[in-house]
Amino acid sequence: MIEQTLYRYFGYTSFRPGQKEVVMSLLNGVDTLAMLPTGTGKSLCFQLPGYIFEGVVVIVSPLLSLMQDQVEQMMKRGEKRVLALNSFLSPLEKRQALASLHRYKFIFLSPEMLGFPHIIERFKEIPVSLLAIDEAHCISQWGYDFRPDYLRIGTFRESMGNPLTLALTATATPEVRDDIANKLGIERGSRIETSIDRPNISFHIEKLTSPSEKNDRALYWVKELKQPGIVYFSSKKAAEQTAAYFRNMGIAKAMAYHGGMDMEQRVLIQQQFINGQLDVICATSAFGMGIDKENVRYVIHYHMPMQIESYLQEIGRAGRDGQPSTAIFLYSEGDEQLQYYLAEGELPTKGQLDIFFSSLGGSSPEFSSLKEMEQAAFTAGLSDIQWRWLAGFLEQKNEMPFLKLKGELAEYITGRNFAKMEHIRRMREWIDTPGCLRNYFLKYFQEPELNPGRANCCDNCSLDMDIYKKGEEGIPVQGKTKGWKERLSELLIGEANEG
Repeated sequence: MIEQTLYRYFGYTSFRPGQKEVVMSLLNGVDTLAMLPTGTGKSLCFQLPGYIFEGVVVIVSPLLSLMQDQVEQMMKRGEKRVLALNSFLSPLEKRQALASLHRYKFIFLSPEMLGFPHIIERFKEIPVSLLAIDEAHCISQWGYDFRPDYLRIGTFRESMGNPLTLALTATATPEVRDDIANKLGIERGSRIETSIDRPNISFHIEKLTSPSEKNDRALYWVKELKQPGIVYFSSKKAAEQTAAYFRNMGIAKAMAYHGGMDMEQRVLIQQQFINGQLDVICATSAFGMGIDKENVRYVIHYHMPMQIESYLQEIGRAGRDGQPSTAIFLYSEGDEQLQYYLAEGELPTKGQLDIFFSSLGGSSPEFSSLKEMEQAAFTAGLSDIQWRWLAGFLEQKNEMPFLKLKGELAEYITGRNFAKMEHIRRMREWIDTPGCLRNYFLKYFQEPELNPGRANCCDNCSLDMDIYKKGEEGIPVQGKTKGWKERLSELLIGEANEG
């Protein structure tokens, strides 16, 4: 029966790894935490049960672009009973949507909407058969992509009578998985955890000496590799400049994509890429989540990501069709300093906290108005990201005594910053690892390691970059990390010469 439903609604004759196990767990009425690699079709895990259940499926999703993309995909398949409830709706559209919630089968909900009591009250009035949390690692304060708004989900779930719940993530360590289950109250549910490994994606690292050399190598690979592809940056400005550089150098179908662009422009570029009108996207991490494009052949990292989890998320955009694809990492000495700088700016400093609380006159935030706290945040020089995080923290701890609250804040920030530095250190360690690059990730997620030396695995095992190129003739690869066999041979020869 389940395969028939799969074919009827999605046109597939078989499930991808992990999908059927998740669906069957939900159909058996069991709360489920599922870790499925990027590109394995996590959205099917809540859509298919939704067609079988009588009630509504509510999906909490962190990114507006991801939400919009999933809604459009469902509509293309003929599903009209789908709604995205987020900040892009006008006040009138929001009122109309809330008044007609009972007409929809699938309701995508942005986490910030959970901050409005009247919205929560409206959801109590509809029969919710499944609550799905996409990118569930965002609920963990020790995860790599913590979102304060996600902390409201546990209370939201409880207010609706604890409906059947599915938490989905692609990359979460065992510690973060435990935290997800705890925050959602599904500790007794089932866990379905497939490997983070994507065997059709190979790993290549190039160590370069200057920004100009990095530009040259990025251009080289974009010209030589089979299209389409994505080049990831940590800077919006660098993404735009490199896209313009590519176009000036003959790569006409290259565009930038980042969170600073208006929504219409982002949606347009996203659709052009999906429809094959663009060959390469120069993007920040804002691009890619939920993008339904199976034939991405390469992902290049121009800047070093802040942590292993986000790196695996981003390279997971490649090779969703199962065909050979490659992840290329361009590294220049000192690249990690940008990540240290970005990490330090995400949370308030001790000095900023002192100014914030002093501006409140020493009174507890519990007795301060939102306007007073916003003014205090402005006085302390908090960025939008810092203030959003602090507001979320204060909301969760609003009954805590003032001195204890301030101390817990300082303690948390210290611990969080230490964890971020450790994430960056591990990312840097991976670049220099002498062993299999793939096995480093498997060990990080506490998975069994594979036998090293497999073909087209990574620089340190075996890798033929020619298979990823447009032409048949190979072009020398610069900056390539030497394989373990080559290094062992050099070592033995060196010892023999010394003898």
